[in-house]
Amino acid sequence: MAAEQTVGAAARPPAAPEPLLVELVTLAHRRLSGGLAAALAEEDCTVDQWRLLRVLADDRGHAMGELAQALLIPQASLSRLVDSLADSGWVYRRQDDQDRRRITAHLSRQGRTRLTRLDALAAAHDAAVRRACGLTDPAHVLRRLAAL
Repeated sequence: MAAEQTVGAAARPPAAPEPLLVELVTLAHRRLSGGLAAALAEEDCTVDQWRLLRVLADDRGHAMGELAQALLIPQASLSRLVDSLADSGWVYRRQDDQDRRRITAHLSRQGRTRLTRLDALAAAHDAAVRRACGLTDPAHVLRRLAAL
């Protein structure tokens, strides 16, 4: 009898574990990024390109190392990203006046015009997500996560 109970119990698949917060946040991030990527693709732009343009919008010019830290991407990936945006005319590089070895990236006029359109697409995506989630204060969620 005990053998039958063991066999019967072994035949049942184990229950799926409760998802961890990191899994849920990762899934949410991927879904949000995927939706944003689809929206930005209308303007032939990636999420990382859009993020870079937003950082450069402050008109201060940023060194490659600063940009890599701000975007949390490897410097080699950043170089390719800046190259692609420079080829499109959205960004340009300039040698620093004080330190000739330092190269800074800047947003071009064409890049600023493009960023305005991209920001409108991103804002529409953001508004749709907030409505779908009933989320009136997403900063509250971020504050709670940051407090962990």
